[in-house]
Amino acid sequence: MTTSQNSNPPADPWSQWLWHRRHGGDPNHEPVVRALVERIRDRVLDGAKLSPGMALVDVGAGDGLIAFGAFDRVGPTLQAIFTEVSAPLLNRAEARAVERGLRDRCTFIETPAEQLEGVPDATADVLTTRAVLAYIADKAAALRQFYRVLKPGGRISLGEPIYQDDAMQLAALTRYLATQKNDATNAQARLHQRWKAAQLPSTTEEILKNPLTNFTERDLVTLCQYAGFAEVHLELHIDVRQASTKSWDTFINLAPRPHTPSLREILATSFNQEERWQFEVEFRPLVESGQVFERDAIAYLTAVKPVKQSNPADSLHSAKPQSS
Repeated sequence: MTTSQNSNPPADPWSQWLWHRRHGGDPNHEPVVRALVERIRDRVLDGAKLSPGMALVDVGAGDGLIAFGAFDRVGPTLQAIFTEVSAPLLNRAEARAVERGLRDRCTFIETPAEQLEGVPDATADVLTTRAVLAYIADKAAALRQFYRVLKPGGRISLGEPIYQDDAMQLAALTRYLATQKNDATNAQARLHQRWKAAQLPSTTEEILKNPLTNFTERDLVTLCQYAGFAEVHLELHIDVRQASTKSWDTFINLAPRPHTPSLREILATSFNQEERWQFEVEFRPLVESGQVFERDAIAYLTAVKPVKQSNPADSLHSAKPQSS
């Protein structure tokens, strides 16, 4: 079953990013990006503890990376529900299910994570996400829905990016530069700040308002507890590595996240001709010589819906979690 209303919907920002913008439109770079994402998928699936015959709900399923990875692990006895807000991605996932001979094992539902309309109560043995809660303003509502659709004893396995540290560092740089003269001394830092501020919140006020940056991994733990989950376990994995490309054209075409401009777009709209030239003089040699590094912070969280239901607040002694 597919509940999407449009069988051939136009591309949207989510599908455009997944299919083109996250690898800069460079087909040679796409396998590199996919390999990095597959590492996250594998960690999420490790936490899912799948076995044949289980029912999986993959929230924010994209084109099916996690769900099809689950089929690869345990075979076609798995039953999978794909949920997505993007109709184009949902349609692509359904086409892939047909190609793999798995269509009768899959259900496709267009619904946001904080509602999960169409997913019945207590229907899933496992629920997974990859980079979903980070884009949701009401994370508590989403986690309540995750709890609702799980069977007693079911588990969640989430892989969520944590951006607050990066944003706080950018805010610190923004504050520092505001106290300095606008001269050649901090020229490179100012160019860097303008670039990053177009992609992440750059003030404390903006950070606290933005769903992408207004939470930490510890907030995820507390929110899971308030949703009623038990046996909550979280590991924060921070990976720092050389940038995934040394091609300048690919590098400036990369969009780090959906709804985020690429460096090329930022240069075109926010820098004048002389500033664009100066930016390339400063940063292109660093990219092409492999001196640019990427940093990922991913929170991998697992938790279980108790078989015996209780009041979630009974086991909590900490303050109510911040609004996310």
